Amino acid sequence: MLDLLGWLATAMFVASYFTRQPATLRRVQGLAACMWAVYGTLIHAMPVIVANLIVAGVAVASSLRMPAAEAVTSTPER
Repeated sequence: MLDLLGWLATAMFVASYFTRQPATLRRVQGLAACMWAVYGTLIHAMPVIVANLIVAGVAVASSLRMPAAEAVTSTPER
């Protein structure tokens, strides 16, 4: 059952690359990193926990900042 969590987290990361919006990609990757952090907690692996909490934080924070930046760059030219 524990391995299943690791495989689901891996599948989530892979699936994130099929999203069309960069913000969505980062949010899905953030969720997958949280799953990896839980996995790391269950196997008592501090490097896995810390690395994935950092990745999740950066992924989610950058996804929340991106919509404003995308709005500026994606406006049609006149």
